[in-house]
Amino acid sequence: MISADTPTIDGMRIFQNNAAFKLAITTNAPSADTVVWSVADSNGAIKAQGSFAVSTGVQTNSIPCTSTWSGYGALTATLRSNGGTLPNIGTRPVGIATFGVLPNLTSVLGTVTYAHQDQHRFGMQGFNGNIAALHDLGISWTIDDREVSAMEPNGPNTYTPSVNDLDPFYKANPDQMRIVRLDGLPAWDSKTGQFNDSYYAPSNMPEFQSFMAKVGTDTSLIRAANYPNQQSNYYQVTWEPSLGWADSDANFVAMYKAAYQGIHSTDPNAVVMGTGNPFPSNCDTCTTGYLQKFGALGLWNYIDAVSTHGYWNAGTYPAHPPELQDSDPDPANQANALDNQLTQLRSVMQAGKPNMKLFFTEAGTSYDPGLNYGPTVPSQNQLFAHAAVGVRSHIIVLGGGAQLTTLFYGPDYPGEVGYGSFFDLNDAQGAYGATNLSPKPEAMAFATMTRVLDGTNTLGRVTGTPSGTFAYAFQQLGNGKVVTAAWAHSNAQWPASSGLYSQTYSTSYSLQVDSAGTSGNVTKIDGYGNTSTVAYANGKVTLTLTEVPQYIVSNNATVAKTNATVPVGYTGQ
Repeated sequence: MISADTPTIDGMRIFQNNAAFKLAITTNAPSADTVVWSVADSNGAIKAQGSFAVSTGVQTNSIPCTSTWSGYGALTATLRSNGGTLPNIGTRPVGIATFGVLPNLTSVLGTVTYAHQDQHRFGMQGFNGNIAALHDLGISWTIDDREVSAMEPNGPNTYTPSVNDLDPFYKANPDQMRIVRLDGLPAWDSKTGQFNDSYYAPSNMPEFQSFMAKVGTDTSLIRAANYPNQQSNYYQVTWEPSLGWADSDANFVAMYKAAYQGIHSTDPNAVVMGTGNPFPSNCDTCTTGYLQKFGALGLWNYIDAVSTHGYWNAGTYPAHPPELQDSDPDPANQANALDNQLTQLRSVMQAGKPNMKLFFTEAGTSYDPGLNYGPTVPSQNQLFAHAAVGVRSHIIVLGGGAQLTTLFYGPDYPGEVGYGSFFDLNDAQGAYGATNLSPKPEAMAFATMTRVLDGTNTLGRVTGTPSGTFAYAFQQLGNGKVVTAAWAHSNAQWPASSGLYSQTYSTSYSLQVDSAGTSGNVTKIDGYGNTSTVAYANGKVTLTLTEVPQYIVSNNATVAKTNATVPVGYTGQ
């Protein structure tokens, strides 16, 4: 009897702040009736509401809107007499039609100048080719395939490097840089006789090294022609090798040696990265485990930087957020908290090869285990938690000393429920490459985070915060403004057993933003990009922190640097 949409030409259902858009509500009332509608934010608070009369039969009414508020909007509508609710569409549950309004933060943050294009800090998986999505989310990096399996699927020496060997998408959108992915062997070069995702070293190692030299040639040519302000080229050799590595330890290092020497023979600006394991640290099959194991066999000689994925407890979030184990009495469990994994990873890197750059090339958040796409999944509470946990994980990654973090994933997709930051409106179980989308709260929280933290250097974790309080300081490039990301987490308010997460938990925190004895104002940006002015006295501002991060913009970098600890080995963007 009733449906609704906020249509856009690009399929994103995201709007600019203070720009006109429409809420389109279609009814098929059996008798004259009244539509009652409302728009709620990610926390369930009503931001707008109204009603209007409709006659019997099919008709569409459009409500004209502009919004100076930014964030996630969930439109609900029903017929006062005949009832009805908005239908389940694709992976989006019944009762809501979602849209987003982007923040406009230029007046607060100003404009950052990048000395090099690769100072940008946010990548994305799941939206290759969808420039509208990448721009909405504030993304500057995607992953481009140059595996042997992609470039020489049918036999050796069939790949000819060329400056034109570039997807037209990148040519049309030079603001999107490439991380070159190198894992994947075709059957002809595989010890198994069939494709394998670099779980064995290549059968023909000399040809593999020659192939990598060709990749270096065309990547170098492509950068010169399309990315003149990009300082380096970035290559990731393996992708989660611990999920299947079955060859010898010596051959793992030999494969890296061949890739490294091949690429560096033709690309003087190459940054070759590894090992790309699912978890950053604290286990033998984590990135630290591989760095220590294979580093002893010479791997440090064949990587210029470290890459990893950013999972901390895969398949159990938001029930187990990244900070859950920080307060665990068992030190072994504490080590699994994402912030502690970052500390351990940077320590291992520093011991192996000082001051290396660190890239997180995938990190995502699913729904809670046991949930499946359907009419009642996800709940509003699950969406709230999904966004809070998702955005916090990426702040921890950057605050812990990574150059770049990569958001995972674009649309919902089959098999792994909820990793998408957008609902897929065409496919009940989601689909890779979906383009008819509507945002989840996570998407709009991402859009704020990228706009606030891109163009910064990490100052590090703020020292002296109480247990359960998390704060990371950043400074804009060129010695600009200070941005402190802060939130609170309480395990007691986040009971995994119930799957109900507190949307009201808060705690007070005093953040030093200026010298003692001074007073003034700072700007607070909430987790979805809405700004307010907050007064401080004696150099400190009193904040009410929640499970959703907020960002404090201040000017005294000397104070911020004094009160934060730079991650070991992090030397800036």
